[in-house]
This record gives sequence, structure tokens and C-alpha cells, in this order.
Amino acid sequence: MNVTTEKSDLQHLFSLPVIVAALGYFVDIYDLQLFGIVRIPSLESLGLNKEQVDSIGTAILNYQMIGLLLGGLLWGVLGDKKGRLSVLFGSIITYSLANVACGMIPHIEFMDKIVAYKWLRFIAGVGLAGELGAGITLVSEVLPKRLRAIGTSLVAGIGLLGAVVGTFTVKLSGDWTIAYYIGGGMGFALLLLRVGVIESGMYKSITQNHEISRGNFFAFFTNKERFIKYIKCIGIGLPTWYCIGILAYMSNQFGEALGIPEKIEPGLTIMWAYIGISAGDFLSGIISHTLQSRKKAIFYMMAFSLVIVVIYLFGGIKTANGLYALACCFGLGTGYWAMFVTVGAEQFGTNLRATAATTVPNMVRGALVGMTTLFTYLKPGMGVIYAGAIVAAVSYLIGFYSTLTIPETHNKDLDYLEE
Repeated sequence: MNVTTEKSDLQHLFSLPVIVAALGYFVDIYDLQLFGIVRIPSLESLGLNKEQVDSIGTAILNYQMIGLLLGGLLWGVLGDKKGRLSVLFGSIITYSLANVACGMIPHIEFMDKIVAYKWLRFIAGVGLAGELGAGITLVSEVLPKRLRAIGTSLVAGIGLLGAVVGTFTVKLSGDWTIAYYIGGGMGFALLLLRVGVIESGMYKSITQNHEISRGNFFAFFTNKERFIKYIKCIGIGLPTWYCIGILAYMSNQFGEALGIPEKIEPGLTIMWAYIGISAGDFLSGIISHTLQSRKKAIFYMMAFSLVIVVIYLFGGIKTANGLYALACCFGLGTGYWAMFVTVGAEQFGTNLRATAATTVPNMVRGALVGMTTLFTYLKPGMGVIYAGAIVAAVSYLIGFYSTLTIPETHNKDLDYLEE
């Protein structure tokens, strides 16, 4: 009897929707982090000096993040109105085309190359916004509730390795444009795998009733309790993108401020951070499953990451390897990313679930614009370290409060509607 149950669980966890969602997120993360990895070499090859690389690189990153924010709204609403699969197809076509175009930037003659780079990363951001939320929603709805934590962690754990592959692709190819072409090619190859995936049964069951309102983003603001839950879902994720968007993306600036004599490569910092995040996502699912609690798993991992952030900023690290090791550690701590997106999906009914699961992580990504703006504003007067510490304090205070006060969703039945 036990053997039969184990086979049944494995069949669920390695079903086509889970595999395709994991591979989709792999390509998504590869493309999402690719600009962070090639930011310095790509902008230097376009003739920018060190100061321009920092300022214009931050501006291009903000364009990508604003694209993610707006794309989250677009794909989230479509996910509930037209189905989870329509988003998985539409988003990947959008960001695959944008990434191929990014590889062509050195050959653009009809407009300024930097302006083109900004808008192409914006379009890529719009496309990238749909992948994770739709995938997590689909997997959450097709898996038995006892396996949701493991299944969604499996998707994210495999998917987040895309950043590691992105770093090696850039290193081995020797040309940042080739890395963009490969990302676009992987996206189009993924479309072929998507053909065999079926729509969520929960979603299909509500499409027959035309009186049910689906994908109404403004519904999050018409009910106080629903609005507070939505804001707290976003708050839980803020420390994750603080660590990636500030500590990893800007690690060359922190390396200089810490007096590290070796050159810090943000691409390597991102790679090591994502190795940690991938391991953390597998771990978060196991912890949540063991403790029977989403909130406890997130809280313990967030607390661990905060300790590492304090060491990163004030521990007196003096070597590049020490910084990369800490990046891997804060990545491990922020590896509750899949759990946080799962919590966002589980907080709301089937008619708003894709909208929540897609907009929430992209609201967090979009919040990086505010973080980088605050960091840049504080840096001249306070220095890199203390500017980073203040942004960390704000992010973690919101993160801890949101985690401790949001409703628990472990083993929650998801077959219900929002009124």
C-alpha cells in the first residue's frame, strides 16, 4: 500500500505540467537575470565608461523592472480571464523575441543603441512577468494539496538554476550577444513542450458560469481584508529582491566600499546567489511540508538571510571569494521565493488566483525601482554600505511584519471563489 502511494506521489510531482512549468521558469530566470550578468561587458562594448555603466545600467534595469510590474498586471488578468495556458504561451513568445532582439543591439543603426536597449529590456520584462505566476497557479491547482509545497518548490528549485546556466553561457560563449540569442532560442524550443499541457480543472470548471467575475484586478482594492492580504503578500517578497537587486547586482560597488582589492564580477555574484536560492527553494518546500506551515518556513529562512546580510555589510569581508560565499548564503536564505509565490496563490479564490500569483511577484520585482532609487539617493551622503543597510532595514521590517500577520495557507482547500 505504501509503495503504491509513493508511486502516485512521484507521478504527480513529475507530471507534464510540473516539468514544463519548471523548464519554463528555468528559461524565465535565464532571461531575467541575463542583463544583470552581461550589464558591465555589454555596456562597455557599447562605449560607456565606468560611471555611465553604473548609472545607465541602473536605468536599464529599472526599465526591465517596470516592464515586469506592468506585465504582471497584463498576464495576471489574462490568466484568470483566458486561462493559465494562454499566459504561458503568450509570455514566452514576447520575451523570447525581445531577447533575440537584444542580441542584435550592436548592429542597430536606426536609433540610439542605449535607448533601444532600455526599451527591449522593458518588453522582455513585460514578457517575463507571466511565466512564474501562471506556472505556480497551474501546478498548485493540478497537484493534491499535500504535495503543493513540494511541487512548487520543485518548479522554482529547477527554474532558478537558469541564472547559473546564464553565467556559464556568457563565460563559454565569450560574447554577450550570443547569450541573448541562446535565451531566445530556448524560449521557442519550450513552446513545443507546452503543446501537450492541459488546462487546470479548477479553472475550467468556473469558465462555464459566465456570471463569475474572473481576473478583476480592482477586486483586490474593493474589500479591506482582501486588500490587506494582497499588500502583505507583496511585503513578504521584498527581502528577496533587495538581496538580488541591491547586494548582488551592485556587488562591484559593495566590493569597492568594503576595500576588497580584487575585481568583483556581478555576474559571478548573481550566479552564486542563485545557486543558493535554488537550494533554498528545495529546502523551503521540505521545511514547510515538515512543519505543516508556510509562515514558519518563510520566517526562519528570512531570519537566516538577515543574519547573512548583516555579515555581508559589516562583517569585514576582504576577499572576492568571501563575498561570493556570502552571496550564496543570502541566496539560500531568500530561497523561500517559490513558497512566497505559492502563499500568494493560496490566499485567493480560483477566479483571482492567477491575477494574484502573477502580479504579486512582479510587484516585488517592480519595487526594486524604489529600492535602487532610495539606494542611489542615500549613497552620496552615507556611502554604499550604510545606504544599503537602510534599504535592508526597510525591506526586512516589512517582510517580517507581513509574514507574521498573514493567514496560514498550508493544506488550504483551493477550490473556492472570491465574492
